[in-house]
Amino acid sequence: MSDVIQEEVLSPCIGVCSIDEASGYCHGCYRTIEEIKAWWNMSPAEQQALVDTLDVRQTQTVSFD
Repeated sequence: MSDVIQEEVLSPCIGVCSIDEASGYCHGCYRTIEEIKAWWNMSPAEQQALVDTLDVRQTQTVSFD
């Protein structure tokens, strides 16, 4: 039995749920439909790895032009 306690990773969802057709990312959380659907089946480590990529994804996607 493992003594490692995995903390819950909070969902990145902010309730702005619409998918950008060009990028395939949600306008609110920057996840794909597949990532959104898979969230609850991911391990905490997988969830954290995804969350770690979202800031970069947002920076690469957002344009203020």
